[in-house]
Amino acid sequence: MRKKIVAGNWKMNLDYMEGLSLFSEIVNMIGDEKKGDQTAVICAPFVHLYSIGKLAGGKVGVGAQNIHQNDSGAFTGEISAKMVKSAGADYVIIGHSERRQYFAETDELLLEKTKSALKNDLTPIFCVGETLDERNNGSYFEVLKKQLQNGLFSLNATDFDRIVIAYEPVWAIGTGLTASPEQAQEIHAFIRAEIAAAYGAGTAEETSILYGGSCNAGNAPQLFVQPDIDGGLIGGASLKSRDFTDIVKVFNS
Repeated sequence: MRKKIVAGNWKMNLDYMEGLSLFSEIVNMIGDEKKGDQTAVICAPFVHLYSIGKLAGGKVGVGAQNIHQNDSGAFTGEISAKMVKSAGADYVIIGHSERRQYFAETDELLLEKTKSALKNDLTPIFCVGETLDERNNGSYFEVLKKQLQNGLFSLNATDFDRIVIAYEPVWAIGTGLTASPEQAQEIHAFIRAEIAAAYGAGTAEETSILYGGSCNAGNAPQLFVQPDIDGGLIGGASLKSRDFTDIVKVFNS
C-alpha cells in the first residue's frame, strides 16, 4: 500500500529562531492529532535542518529543498546530498518548478541530483509540471512525459521504488488558481500510467504521487479523496502550524 505523504516546503522563509518555533509547534500538534499512517515532512532551508532534525522525534520527517549533484568539490555556496544526510534529513525536493525556472535546472541535471540523493540514502520528492502556456496549448501531457522520461525513467527498478513524485501545475502555484480535483486526478492517473509502462503496474501502484499546486486545508479533502492523489507538497500553508496540521489530518477523516 503506497504511503500517504504531506510534505511542507518552507521555501526561502523563516530565520533560524522562527523556523525552530514553527517546527516545534508542528511536531507538538502532529503528535497530538495524527491518527493514521500518513507521513508528515517539512522541507526546510539548509540553516534549519540539523536543529529541526533534533526536534522531530520521529513524528515529522525532515527534508532539504535542493542538493548539488556532486558529493564534494569546488562548488562554492552549494550543499551536497552527503551533507544534507549528515544534518539529519531523510528527504529532498528535486526539480521544483522554481529551480527549473529561476536556476535553469534541466531534466538531465535533475537526474544526476536524483542519483546523488539515492546514493546518500535520501528520498527524492521529484517534481514535474506544466506552465500556463503548456496547459493552454494542450502540450502538457507531452511535457510531463518528457520530464519523467529524462529525469527518472533511466533509473533501475530498485532505485525508482524509492522515488516520490510531486505534480506541480506551475500555473497554480502562488497565482490563486488551483487545478480542480478532476484536473489533478487526470494528471496523476496519467503519471501513474507512464510509470506502469516504464516499470510495471506493481511499481506504479506503490509509487506515491503528491499534488503540489496551492493545496490548502480548504481544498485538500476534495483533492486527497481522488484515487491517484496520495498527499500534497504544501507551500504557503506549511508556514502556519494549524493550516499544515489540518492538511495532515485530512487523512484521518
